[in-house]
Amino acid sequence: MMKLYLTPGSCSTGIHILLEELDLVFEAHIVNLLAGTQHTPEYLSINPKATIPTLVRNDGTALTEFQAIAYWLARSFHKPKLLPGDPEGDARVIELMDYVVGTLHGQGFARIFTTDKFAPSPADYEAVKAQGMEMVKRGFAIINDSLSPQGYAIGAFSIADAALFYVEFWADKIGIALPEQCLNHYRLMLTRPVVRRVLMEEGYRLD
Repeated sequence: MMKLYLTPGSCSTGIHILLEELDLVFEAHIVNLLAGTQHTPEYLSINPKATIPTLVRNDGTALTEFQAIAYWLARSFHKPKLLPGDPEGDARVIELMDYVVGTLHGQGFARIFTTDKFAPSPADYEAVKAQGMEMVKRGFAIINDSLSPQGYAIGAFSIADAALFYVEFWADKIGIALPEQCLNHYRLMLTRPVVRRVLMEEGYRLD
């Protein structure tokens, strides 16, 4: 059985959604980032990067990095179809997913959530957080201009939507206003039964 190592409400929520969308059987293992359990010898033996998500597959091998796990799931399981299947469509999915994970998450939200890693001293915390907020808002503005007024990110639902959703979810939780098309996308994702089920499984109440 596959095992997903996750932290509720984190980027791993996107992978959790994809596993549930594919109706795959897996075990969920909680990694408490605040408590530092990602640095325990047990976890480092699985993922020496000390990151999440980690997916341990049926053959016992571990796969890390959001984009790699999402791509592997889409290519390995085809019902439902999570990649368009043509070079242009697949490239657009990867383009958006990489921008979300690498820039909005890795540069913008990282400065907001883990300010100390970017600030030379506590005196710089507010400036670093402000820089992160600016990166996030600019990133959403760029994505917003690429989204259709209605529907998913790249036509039909894909792995890119799971990536975009988790940063939209973060924005919602910390009070960052989403631009119109991103907000439409976020609301559309919240209508998916799997998304709602995953959020509830991870401890979030839905109004």
